[in-house]
Amino acid sequence: MRILIVEDDVETNHFISTGLSQAGHQVTSSIDGRDGLFHATGGEFDVIVADRMLPGIDGLALLKALRAAGDMTPVLMLTAIAGITDRVEGLDAGADDYLVKPFAFSELAARLNALGRRPAAARGMPHVLTVRDIRLDLHRRTVERDGCRITLQPREFALLAELMRNPGRVMTRTMLLERVWDFDFDPKTNIVETHLSRLRTKLNAGFEEDAIETIRGAGYMLRAD
Repeated sequence: MRILIVEDDVETNHFISTGLSQAGHQVTSSIDGRDGLFHATGGEFDVIVADRMLPGIDGLALLKALRAAGDMTPVLMLTAIAGITDRVEGLDAGADDYLVKPFAFSELAARLNALGRRPAAARGMPHVLTVRDIRLDLHRRTVERDGCRITLQPREFALLAELMRNPGRVMTRTMLLERVWDFDFDPKTNIVETHLSRLRTKLNAGFEEDAIETIRGAGYMLRAD
């Protein structure tokens, strides 16, 4: 795989880059956020590893810039902060995975291999999803309802995409947490409800019918008829 490492700690950067190079990967490394963004936008990478805290621009700003430009290269973020809030912020911005420092190299390598397999697994899947009057383009990252463009945040987009992949099927909170946020079930979190509320507001603006149905005690469903 072609991997970009953006990590300002020289020792950690060298450790990761050397290990991945010895494993047969093509590695490009940077110790600065702006330089890392330059490399990310100027070359084609299979996976990007970015530290959360970087000089120049931080990892979150780098990630947001990539997603805003339509670059959906899988990004694994490294962080020294183990709090759930930090993970949620990064995942909402479009991160594909998170790894907390200190970490074992074997785990990092396994996670990168998993991320690197995602595009290959998705090649046979349609990149445009259509359910009734809603059209979602996975490549262009666009959403339309009855021809009207709708602007969604990365996690709202991922949530709608998951519902559209399963039209007419009830999706539980646990299923959405695992598939959209990669979280284990936590009965205390209201992250699904919060994002669904925002998604509904944007998706239903100007339309009488709510496209997403709440199934009491079960979950949520995108109406297919």
